Amino acid sequence: MRAAILTELNRPLVVADIELPSQLQWGQVLVKVVCSGICGTQLGEIDGAKGEDKFLPHLLGHEGGGVVLETGPGVSRVKKGDHVVMHWRKGLGIEAPPPKYLWNGKTVNAGWVTTFNEKAVVSENRLTSIPAYVDLELAALMGCAIQTALGIINNNAQIKFGQSVAIFGVGSIGLNLVQGSAMMGTYPLIAIDIHDSKLEAAQKYGASHTINATRSDVKEEILKIAGSAGVDVAIDNTGNVKVIELAYEVTSSSGRTVLVGVPRAGEKVKIYTLPLHFEKEIFGSFGGESNPTKDIPNYLKLYQNQRLDYKGMISHRYSLDEINTAIENIRAGKITKCMIQM
Repeated sequence: MRAAILTELNRPLVVADIELPSQLQWGQVLVKVVCSGICGTQLGEIDGAKGEDKFLPHLLGHEGGGVVLETGPGVSRVKKGDHVVMHWRKGLGIEAPPPKYLWNGKTVNAGWVTTFNEKAVVSENRLTSIPAYVDLELAALMGCAIQTALGIINNNAQIKFGQSVAIFGVGSIGLNLVQGSAMMGTYPLIAIDIHDSKLEAAQKYGASHTINATRSDVKEEILKIAGSAGVDVAIDNTGNVKVIELAYEVTSSSGRTVLVGVPRAGEKVKIYTLPLHFEKEIFGSFGGESNPTKDIPNYLKLYQNQRLDYKGMISHRYSLDEINTAIENIRAGKITKCMIQM
């Protein structure tokens, strides 16, 4: 089967034929991957943002839509033929041993789920069954972009009706943060990015105001829009330390700053901490602290009731052989969200 392999940091992925394990172990499930999103986390892995990578060569990808081909011993939550969301957050079921693949006689490592491959051996607890009529591109977005964003709103930011919100970085998670915040009746709902195309998309998904950070004094504009006290909630998706500091600065004295993006290893954030002794809060999100088993069915209800849109987010589609082109275009800001079609 074909797969995109990370062999070296800061290098293009190698697309090649690899061999599946000879048999499934306890709790493992063989899935035909139909489509996969590319998340900023994978770009960080390629760049070595968290430091040394001890598992090279390895597979990547953590949001996909697929169909179950075979189940290993002990698996009870999915069965052959099921359509599934492939996600990195733990759900119910067995946490199986990560698989090892073979490539020209060498071992290729993988985590509990990977999606940049035509077939994947996945841990049972990284799969959630969905009705067969659900578009598998929506399933892929449920694997991370939608699930993470709505989890952040519910569990981290705890946004209330009518609160003011600033979202820094409106890629796929950011757009879903805009969409989810708009459902909560937030105002003003401010989207900040460096790409006009993403800001235009944010407006379509409910942003009341947009700011291009390359052309404006972002702090000045936010305080002009939201008032001198700042916003109730600021969410950073960039991981840029200067943006994190700015997001904290424009958060009100009783507000929350939520960090989704992660700085590169060794980078430090400087903030004035006195307000934290009173009501102000700052904290990191880990996938919105979401529970895929419970949350994905609820989020599908939003879609089925025409409250959640996803098709307008997918601006490009690529084959697996074109994955490096897709990654280059994401880095260049040319893509809102893309799908890799297997």
